[in-house]
Amino acid sequence: MSSHRRLVKHFSRKSGPLKALIRGLMVSLVEHGRIKTTVTRAKEVRRHIERAVTLGRKGDLNSTRLVIARLASQDMGLELVKNIAPRFKDRMGGYTRVIKIGRRPGDTAEMAFLEFVDYDYKTKLEPKAGKTAAAKKDTKEVKKIESKAKKIKAINVEKSKKVVRKMRNKSRAAMHAR
Repeated sequence: MSSHRRLVKHFSRKSGPLKALIRGLMVSLVEHGRIKTTVTRAKEVRRHIERAVTLGRKGDLNSTRLVIARLASQDMGLELVKNIAPRFKDRMGGYTRVIKIGRRPGDTAEMAFLEFVDYDYKTKLEPKAGKTAAAKKDTKEVKKIESKAKKIKAINVEKSKKVVRKMRNKSRAAMHAR
């Protein structure tokens, strides 16, 4: 069979799981601004997200409802309409880009980042200001206490197993003595 004039990639799925896959990837892209997926999936999702952003740029009630229906998540639909689409008011399409990043080790599938063109990865790499040295020290102490508690619990379990073994052996000996 030839593949000419085929508009949709099926990814070996029926229509329901295919819609769920595309919606899930769209929601992840809206939520995070960048997703890592295979190149063919990225190119397919790009078609759908571009249409959703174009609808979101209109900003009226009907297009907002259509975006929410396409994403199947009211929170992410409103996020796209209120925060993402206004960033592209002056741009006539081409809101996303696909960056190829090599092959996946397990099955050598070609991988890519799908991201919005105004995505700033440098801000994502900066450490968050909420963690201070004191907070890190507290978390280390908590981890130490948790590991000690696990060791003590393991020792108690071993002791109880030994007691159970002794009781079984005594009862077996009593049964054989009869």
